[in-house]
Amino acid sequence: MGAQDTLKDTRGRALRDLRISVTDRCNFRCTYCMPKDAFAGDHRFLKRTDLLSFEEIVRCVELLAPLGVRKVRLTGGEPLLRRDLPTLVDALSAFGANGALDDIAMTTNGVLLTKPVARRLIEAGLHRVTVSLDSLDEATFRRIVDVDAKPSDVLAGIDAALAAGLSVKVNTVVKKGVNDADIVPLAHRFHNSGVTLRFIEFMDVGATNRWSSDDVFSAQDIIDRIHPVMPLRPVESAYPGEVAKRWAYRDGGGEIGVIASITQPFCADCTRLRLSADGRLYTCLFATQGRDLRKILRAGDPDEVTRFVTDIWRTRDDRYSELRGRGSAPPVAEQSLKRIEMSYIGG
Repeated sequence: MGAQDTLKDTRGRALRDLRISVTDRCNFRCTYCMPKDAFAGDHRFLKRTDLLSFEEIVRCVELLAPLGVRKVRLTGGEPLLRRDLPTLVDALSAFGANGALDDIAMTTNGVLLTKPVARRLIEAGLHRVTVSLDSLDEATFRRIVDVDAKPSDVLAGIDAALAAGLSVKVNTVVKKGVNDADIVPLAHRFHNSGVTLRFIEFMDVGATNRWSSDDVFSAQDIIDRIHPVMPLRPVESAYPGEVAKRWAYRDGGGEIGVIASITQPFCADCTRLRLSADGRLYTCLFATQGRDLRKILRAGDPDEVTRFVTDIWRTRDDRYSELRGRGSAPPVAEQSLKRIEMSYIGG
């Protein structure tokens, strides 16, 4: 039995998914991720020289695949702001072509996902894309993204991805009193479209989005909102560790998913490791600090990289969402270090 079958953390969770942030920059300023008041003025984005090169990212994947990584997702910030991103996808695809990887995906806000870009990405070997879209209403959309953009800009990106042949999912973060009125319109928009729509409970990631439990519109409330209008039935998970609870339309019009990190934590099945754009490893979306892989990677000893990641994963015991649900996770204000921002390590 190889390392791919045996590397487990302290709670028996295998390493399977690597989420790679390629930039901490974004062309949106979503209030739940990169609010303007926190990401302006003296905020310092990473310098280009701080970022892992494409060659270094590919080397990380090559070294982590034998430890169990089968899926790679490119994130940001907005990953399409990273110049020549299809070149990275090309290299990852070349490595995974012999069966080393099962999936190469990307998360984006979609506005840069034009027809030539989407076509180039699928030609490079990208399998799937997840697009963020929190409202179809122009005023609500602009209030959330806080820049001069329209839902139609995102929808155009989705259409371009579909036309290119990419598999597409759409993620919607639901905040009570802000965009919960969009739940049913969004469900109607993507019903029978070939696109899976996933609703995400507003999460307390980072320290800048002014999260409050009072703002959480629960996964159950989301299902209760859709079901009377468009009847649903539950569907079994497609694979161990799938974060979204799946629901199918009874009329055969496709699926939706709900991601309930707040009301139904899924820490017990988490198989994700996150790599920041400057080469730090994070074992939890709610982490307060990462481990510097870039320094070890640049030292040039592949065995040391393997030992480093193995030690991190084998000692991992993260379960923040479960502890929060039990009331035993300290709030941000009481932590000695602030939780890392979503824009820094991706979702």
